[in-house]
Amino acid sequence: MSRSEHAAPLFAPVDIGGLTVPNRVVMAPMTRASSPGGVPGPDVAEYYARRAAGGTGLIVTEGVVVDHAPNIVPDGIPRFHGEDALAGWRRVAEAVHRVGGLIFPQLWHLGAYDGPDAAPRGDVPAVGPSGLGVSGERVGEPMTEAEIAAAIGSFGRAASDARRIGFDGVELHGAHGFLIDQFLWDFTNRRTDAYGTRSRFAAEVVAEVRRVTAPDFPISLRLSQWKMGDYAARIAGTPEELADLLLPLVEAGVDVFHLSTRRFWLPEFAGSDLTLAGWTRKITGKPVVAVGSAGLAASDFESAFAGEGAAPEGVETIVAALERGDFDLIALGRALVSEPDWAAKVRTGRTAELKPFSPADLAALK
Repeated sequence: MSRSEHAAPLFAPVDIGGLTVPNRVVMAPMTRASSPGGVPGPDVAEYYARRAAGGTGLIVTEGVVVDHAPNIVPDGIPRFHGEDALAGWRRVAEAVHRVGGLIFPQLWHLGAYDGPDAAPRGDVPAVGPSGLGVSGERVGEPMTEAEIAAAIGSFGRAASDARRIGFDGVELHGAHGFLIDQFLWDFTNRRTDAYGTRSRFAAEVVAEVRRVTAPDFPISLRLSQWKMGDYAARIAGTPEELADLLLPLVEAGVDVFHLSTRRFWLPEFAGSDLTLAGWTRKITGKPVVAVGSAGLAASDFESAFAGEGAAPEGVETIVAALERGDFDLIALGRALVSEPDWAAKVRTGRTAELKPFSPADLAALK
C-alpha cells in the first residue's frame, strides 16, 4: 500500500449539520494576536486562505471575542463585532472560499479568566458564574440573570453576523477555562440557582445561536477537560457525568463536538481504551473532532509554550484512530502553523516533505 493509499480515509468527505466537509482535516484554532485594534487585515485573510489552499477541509479561526463589555482581551486579539472588524472577517471568509475552503469563526468569551496572560481590566469587573477565576480566586461577583442573558445574546449576535457575512458555520469556545467552560466546571460554578445545573448556560447559548441562524447552519462546540494552567482539571470524572453534561447540549442543537486534549490518542477514563472524543461520539451520536498533538512527534502544546519545536510525524496513528471510530475529523494546530500544505502533502504521499513545527513560526503570520 502506498503512502497516499494509507492516508485515504483522511480524505473522505463527512457531513456535519448538513455541511459536506471534503476531508477529515481541520485547522484548529490557534491564537495569533495579529489583528491590531481587534480588526483582521489582509495578512490574516492570506494566512487562513493558505491553509485552505493547502487542502485543509475546514478552517476554524482563532478565538474571536463577542460583544460584551466585560469581555476584555489584549490588543491584537480579533473581535467579532463592529463594522470594521466584521468587514475584515468578511474578507477572510471570501479569501478562504475563493480557494475552495470552508471556515467557521470560533466565538469566544473569556469570562472570569485570570491567567497570567489576561488583559488588565481597569475598573471593569470580570464576570463568571460564581465570580471565580480558573485559579479559584475571586475576581468578580456571580453573574446576575440579566448579565447571563446579555452574554448569551452576545453569542447570538456574533453567530447571526457570521452567517450574514458568509461563514459556513460557527464554533463556540466552551473549553480551557473560559466563560462557557466556567459554567460547565464545578470548580468555578458553585451556583445554587438554575445555572448551577452545569450544562444550562452552554445549552442556552447553543439554543440562541440556533434560533438566530438557521436549522442547517452548523454549530460546533469545543470542549476540554483541562484548563489553561491546570492540566489535571476535569469537568467530568466518569462517562456517566460526561453524558449528563453532553446530552442537553445535543438537545439544544450542537451539530459537532470538538474535543481538546493534550494528546488525542490517550484513553480518558479508567477501564476503557476510549478517548475523550471517542466517549463523546459514543454518548451523543454526533460527529466529533479530535485534537491534541496530532501530526507531531513526541510533543504537546506545553512544550511549545516552553519554546520547543517538534518534528513531523506520519499519519499512521491518526488513520488508525479514525478507522477505529474514535473520531470523525482530526484538527491540527501547530503542525498547520508551520506547514500550510500539510493536507495536500499527506494526500499525495509526500510526508517526507512535511516541515517541522518551529516556535519561531508563531512570531508572525506566514
